[in-house]
Amino acid sequence: MDQEKKEDLKEETTAATPEEATPESTETAASAADESAIPDQADAPKEKNDKEDKKKKKKERKDALAQMEAELDAQKDQHLRLMAEYQNYRNRTTEEKKKIYGDAKVDCVKELLNVMDSFERALDAPCGDENYKKGVEMTFVQMQKAFEKLGVTEITALGETFDPNLHNAIKQVDDSDYEIDKVCEVFQKGYLLGDRLIRPAMVAVSV
Repeated sequence: MDQEKKEDLKEETTAATPEEATPESTETAASAADESAIPDQADAPKEKNDKEDKKKKKKERKDALAQMEAELDAQKDQHLRLMAEYQNYRNRTTEEKKKIYGDAKVDCVKELLNVMDSFERALDAPCGDENYKKGVEMTFVQMQKAFEKLGVTEITALGETFDPNLHNAIKQVDDSDYEIDKVCEVFQKGYLLGDRLIRPAMVAVSV
């Protein structure tokens, strides 16, 4: 009976005592502890790659933005050049139209000057019909008013100093009533259209 109690007591003591650790189990536990304490080194290359990818993408976006800005500047420059060329074209076209209109106007006035000369000769000619003469005078006045509206003015000649730009001297006269190089007689009136000479005055100059 006492022997059975001793064996039971031994078994209880063995059950209550922790299982003795072997060297292998101790080393495994230590390795697990070390691995839990040290960060996972496999994550380091991944983080580095992520950073490089972010830098690469950032650089790509920056390069793309710079390229778009350069293209926009080129488009702006092209637009400004096009606008400048168009403005030059408009100015050139306007000047050409003015010149064409001015030339046509001069040609028209030149033809009408012959009519004016005829009216002036008709007015100087003797006429017994007063109504006819009055009609000619009224027509001549209307022609003068039409010329004024067009900007046509008569060149002042008689008594003026001879100007080769305005006067066409066809005769020299030794006239004591006028100073030397003065217009002493007008054979045909001269006209200006604005500042443009249409026809010089045909004159005689004193010497």
